[in-house]
Amino acid sequence: MMERLAYIIIFFIVHGTKVLAQADICMTTHWYNRANYNPAFIARTDYLYIFSNARNQWVGVEGAPKVFNLQASGNFHSMRSAFGISLVGDKIGATQALNPMLTYAFRITNEQDWSLSMGLSGGVFTRSVDGSLFEAETTIDPSINYDIKKTVKPDANVGFEFQNASFIFGLSSTHLLAFGKPDDLFLNTNHRYGYGIYKNNNLDLFFYKVGILVVNRYNLTELEGNFFIRFKHPTGLIKGPRELFDLGLSYRSSQQLSFCIGLLVTPNLRVGYSYDHSFIPGYHLNETHEVLLEYRIPFKPASTNIRCGDEEFRFR
Repeated sequence: MMERLAYIIIFFIVHGTKVLAQADICMTTHWYNRANYNPAFIARTDYLYIFSNARNQWVGVEGAPKVFNLQASGNFHSMRSAFGISLVGDKIGATQALNPMLTYAFRITNEQDWSLSMGLSGGVFTRSVDGSLFEAETTIDPSINYDIKKTVKPDANVGFEFQNASFIFGLSSTHLLAFGKPDDLFLNTNHRYGYGIYKNNNLDLFFYKVGILVVNRYNLTELEGNFFIRFKHPTGLIKGPRELFDLGLSYRSSQQLSFCIGLLVTPNLRVGYSYDHSFIPGYHLNETHEVLLEYRIPFKPASTNIRCGDEEFRFR
């Protein structure tokens, strides 16, 4: 199947025919870190944030997607600004994409109990097709190019996010420079995102949140719903309960159900794992796995609790 897919890809390259544009990376654990599609997310308060996740999709299918994501950001309260860097790698069959970006976010408002942030990311998007990986039935077919074809294009994302003790709302758009452009094999087309999250951290034994995400590109729209719960252990101390582990459940309108678990090794270190089950015919027997690592380095002890008045407002 993947050989046939590779033939179609290279055939369109050779003949210059327009094909369906590429989509953003698919990561179940984006509910932990929304910076991939909304740069305003990095405007946290006073800590260095490091996040990495890797995804191995449809295990057993030759050429199935593999994604790696690494991000680091730091917020400076006195400047009401955050700075970040990210690198996303995405490999599907004979194609491979790299997307390094620099991000800046600014807190438009910095009230005690709510905030409104704006973020902008800029970098490049590269995609290559390695024809040497193609195994054709007829090797002398003149329409097949066995060379490596590569393109590098500038890239930019923009987003806004509102947050208070109970709600998060966000709007963002990725790959702005591709807005309105025709489909192209090497183009990652413009996406629009909108989401809303309700969260409740007032309970002693657990914290939970419920979210919905809408993604649109061209005439394609996908919905995703998520339920997340974090269990806590009361300590009787002023600093409050100790967080233990997370459980999450997501469902996409593209017929995918995801289960996620996260373990807080320390108050600032989390490791996680996600398993996806696809209801698409032909892929429901192929497993998808995702792992994550999240680490925070506070600039000032407990400063975020004082400023935000809510621990989950700090952890986002």
